[in-house]
Amino acid sequence: MGLSAPKRYSYFIKKVADWEMVWGLYQNGWALTQSSEGNTVFPFWPAMEFAQLCATNEWENYSPEEIPLSDFMNDLLPKLGSDGILPGVFFVPEHGSVNASANQILEDLNEELSRLE
Repeated sequence: MGLSAPKRYSYFIKKVADWEMVWGLYQNGWALTQSSEGNTVFPFWPAMEFAQLCATNEWENYSPEEIPLSDFMNDLLPKLGSDGILPGVFFVPEHGSVNASANQILEDLNEELSRLE
């Protein structure tokens, strides 16, 4: 969690492609936050443990929830894009999340998945 934003993004892409799952925080709906510009952000993590570490303050009653990679790529990322919600890659409380568009995340995941085949 102490990595720089570019290293957190790279770690996220590699781990998510390898493990084929993404994690969010859930309690009667997904945890959301706001960017410094006031945009809605959907934070997600490459492992349950990272999500659990962020289940504090306003998210203290949220629990890590697995999102299968196929659902993440085929459903969630396109929906975020169409709804104007920013993907929050590897959110950390002190620094927020890594900014990347849904399309960029999809492109990078597809590239990493092709390397693993």
